[in-house]
Order: sequence, then C-alpha cells, then structure tokens
Amino acid sequence: MSELAFMEKLLEGRDFQWKALGDLGSFIRGSGIQKSDFTESGAGCIHYGQIHTHYGTWATVTKSFIDRDFAARLRKAHFGDLVIATTSEDDEAVAKAVAWLGNVEVAVSTDAYIYRHSVNPKYMSYFFQTDIFQSQKKPHITGTKVRRISGDRLAKIQIPIPCPDNPKKSLEIQAEIVRILDTFAELTAELTAELTAELTARKKQYNYYRDQFLSFEDGEVEWKTLGDVVAMRAGHHISASKISESFTNEFIYPCFGGNGVRGYVKEKSHDGDYLLIGRQGALCGNVQRMKGKFYATEHAVVVTVGPNVNIDWTFHMLTLMNLNQYASQSAQPGLAVGKLECLKIPIPSLTEQIRIASILDKFDSLTNSLTEGLPREIELRQKQYAHYRDLLLGFPKPQEVAA
Repeated sequence: MSELAFMEKLLEGRDFQWKALGDLGSFIRGSGIQKSDFTESGAGCIHYGQIHTHYGTWATVTKSFIDRDFAARLRKAHFGDLVIATTSEDDEAVAKAVAWLGNVEVAVSTDAYIYRHSVNPKYMSYFFQTDIFQSQKKPHITGTKVRRISGDRLAKIQIPIPCPDNPKKSLEIQAEIVRILDTFAELTAELTAELTAELTARKKQYNYYRDQFLSFEDGEVEWKTLGDVVAMRAGHHISASKISESFTNEFIYPCFGGNGVRGYVKEKSHDGDYLLIGRQGALCGNVQRMKGKFYATEHAVVVTVGPNVNIDWTFHMLTLMNLNQYASQSAQPGLAVGKLECLKIPIPSLTEQIRIASILDKFDSLTNSLTEGLPREIELRQKQYAHYRDLLLGFPKPQEVAA
C-alpha cells in the first residue's frame, strides 16, 4: 500500500491541514540551569544536553534534580509540553525533542524551549523525528560551530493536523497514530535490546579468544620491538579545502585522519594493504585495516608489515595492546611514532599468525562489520521503525513544504 493510500484509509476521507507550530502553541525559553546546580534530590529538571544523550520520545521522570527554592524561580514544563534542545554541533540533533508526561512540573535549562501546545504530546514528539520535520528545519538553523534554532524559527515549521475543525476527532486520530507508533517503537526496542545483548556476548567472546590466542609465556616465542617487525610513518598533510565530505566522480579516494575517514580526495597517497593508527586526539591509538587506494593525513600512522609478519595478526595484536594508554597526557593527546616503535610484541611463526588471524577475523567480522552480522541487523531494525514512523505521519504535503 502506498504512503498516500495508507493515510487515506486511516483518515477515512476526513480533512486535514498543515498548520504552523506557532499557530498551535507557544515557545517559552528555559531558564539558567548549570550542571553544577544538580543535587541528589529535590525538584526535577531537564538540562538541554540530556535531551541529546538521555531522553527518548517521551519521559515521566527526570534524570537530574535541583534545589526546590531555586526551581521555584525557573520556567517549567507542564504535562504534555515538549522540551526542545535548540543547540548542537550537529544539524540533525538541533531541535531534538522530548514530550514531558510526568505528573509534576519540571524546570528546563537555557538552550532549550518549552513548547506548550494543544496537540497530542506524543504525536508532536514523533513528528519532530520525521524526515519532513528535518527538511523544514534545515533552512532555519543558524550559527557556525555551534548550530542553533530559535523559537521564532520553529514557529514557522508546519505539522499535519487531521480533522482540524473537529478537535475531539482530531485527537482520536492522533491517539491512534501514536498507539501504532508506540507498538512499533516497543517492538523495535525489544528486538534491539535482544540483538545488543547478543552483540555484547559476541564481543566478550571475541575478546576472550583474542586474549587467549595472543597471550604467550616467556620463552615460548620470540619477542621483538614493533620497530623491528613493521615500518611506521605518519601520513601527509593535506589542506581541508582539498577534502570533500562526499564521494564524487573526482573525489574518489577515502581520506583517513586520526579517527577514521574524514572524507574523499582526488589523489591517493598509498595503494596496498596497511594498518592505520590514529595518532592525535582523545581516541588516538585506534587501529584499523585499509586495503586498496587511499590518502592518510599526518594524524594517522601508516603501518607496513615486514616479510615474516601477517598483517591481520598484527591488527589483532595492536588492538589488544590498547595503544591509547601510551598517548601523551596533554590537552591534545598524541602518539609519538618513536615511542610506538619501542613497544615489544611476541612473534610466533608466520603459520601460527595466519591461523590465529583467521579465527579472530571471523569473530571480528561478526561483531564489528557495518555490512554483516549483528550490527547490520540492529541498523535494519531501526531503519524499519523509522520507515513506519514516517509512513504514519506521511500526510500529502502542501506545495510550500514539498518544494
């Protein structure tokens, strides 16, 4: 059934209208709450940062509390209000919302808006997650590094309201849509929890076997420094203007920085089988395999293995070593190539390396691959839920929204 036909059946021929959020309610800026104001108990409060990290579609209890006398002076969300985080470094996260369904009022921090409205609160919160909301929101986001959206801009965004001239019937239809979405959300959460538990077990299994296979007693194998068995060299500097965020006909080579792919470039710096170690930033020491043509920036260490060392075995060995522990203790942590070269590792026979790598690769592909195994299954479940959410809220769009 098409998106339009699905909605027509649910509406049963009834009218609907796209209405501006500003016509359905009002936006109230939150008050000044800092994390230093949190207490172990007291009046509930919602900090804008927690909307990004802790809350989902709706909430009935708060993660944090503040002094009751302090809370009495602050602006609060009532039952049914939306609490909207208005700042983020990520455009997609700007205007992330949670519907407050608790029995008591809760204080709300600055960098958040309280949206008081006449719509089913879950219906409104689900709408804030849809692609049509995201597409309407983007032109209203301002700022450079810190991205933000104002209440005046949010007020211009439109939402579909069924049976606008019959409030009772409108709320009944909204409630039915919410009921279906709640069912999908609950099922998705249960399946994701099961898959996540399975994934956690598989990761523990991989770590167990990796530790067993890569642990050697003194005298059992020869120990050498990394510098004796691999060549390590920092990548090459490249101007940010020469890196494209997207793959195009010209920008065809992945460009690796300290924490993975930064984008794509026109020229390659390497071609072959290598390991890359992040050498700068909080996550430095991460290890990844790279096969083929790519560009490595100065923030990555390019590792070339010697003739008697298997590259896949070396990947698992370096991962086990937790190279991040050797980073400099500074505002911008970094790994020195010279320090890495002095680290000692056990070197079993090449045949044994290949055997161990083959076993560990099977566990690794199951737990960490983005295209196969459990992570892919979890991703598909979440996409399936998002598809049905957008389908249920996929009313035919007015000309100005569809454009």
